[in-house]
Amino acid sequence: MLRTPVCSVAPNRRRRTMRIATFNVQNMRLRQVAGHPRLSGAKDHDAINEDIRDDFVLDPIDRLLTAAVLRRADADVVALQEVYDKETLDYFHENYLVARGMRPYEQRICLPGNDGRGYDVALMSRVELSDVISHAGVTAGELGIGNPPQRDENEPIFRRDCLSARVGPLTLYICHFKAPYPDPDDAWSARRLEALAVRRLIERQFSDPAAAMWIILGDLNEPLYETRRERAIAPLTDGFAVDLVKRHPTGRQWSYHLRDNDSYSRPDAMLASPALARAWPDAVPYYLREGLSRNARRYTGQRLPGVGEERPHASDHAALVIDLAGI
Repeated sequence: MLRTPVCSVAPNRRRRTMRIATFNVQNMRLRQVAGHPRLSGAKDHDAINEDIRDDFVLDPIDRLLTAAVLRRADADVVALQEVYDKETLDYFHENYLVARGMRPYEQRICLPGNDGRGYDVALMSRVELSDVISHAGVTAGELGIGNPPQRDENEPIFRRDCLSARVGPLTLYICHFKAPYPDPDDAWSARRLEALAVRRLIERQFSDPAAAMWIILGDLNEPLYETRRERAIAPLTDGFAVDLVKRHPTGRQWSYHLRDNDSYSRPDAMLASPALARAWPDAVPYYLREGLSRNARRYTGQRLPGVGEERPHASDHAALVIDLAGI
């Protein structure tokens, strides 16, 4: 069993608090290998490559590290990205979390989305959920949003999904936007449409969005720097929501490392309603980076035991966690 370094203990909850986390777990899929269930590792190629023998050793270690990060977070509510299906989520929960002593998440949601590889957003919660809704099928026409000329008006807006759910007094919107490749301009347009759609969903849900209690969680795939006139997600951040990650100094706002060009970015987001941000002015999200590969050298803290130069690792993303006291 992997042990969590003492220096990495999450902040203590001294009073009633709801802890919320978001974590892109990098292509988690349950497969049958030689008749036995097996989770794919935290790697980018979709299929098991039989030419890479190390995969059969590294995949289970990756997922032990993924679980170790989530045990570290010990969140009441966890938004996940890149989970293949509900069967995958349940298998990971039972065999990697609960089997290793973690308090269970009785409520687990993973609904089919639009990702071409089949990877979806998911939600685990120890708090009662209600009003769980997938918006994977919503179109620009349904929301009254202008569609770019090159897009079919009947094409779903979200490349994966926007999964909404109510937990206590909060409404969560769990997203995974279009990645900024292979065509950066087309990807920017896709993310802009997704941002407009999330905003419209919130505006339709609440008569006064600024006064309501909601938070957008997930991987918005926004690069750290934007060379265009404005960011694709500007409809969400320019006065509509409060970017809680900006409560960190600029140089610490990163959750993802790309080895190919040794770049760091901040795709993982927590965007709160103005009312929520005012209600918790001192709540600062914190990163759990100890599961990242050692080649992400900007992180100088202690890694989880077993983390390698590239693999094993928990994911190519860090988890992002926030405590909301008093709920």
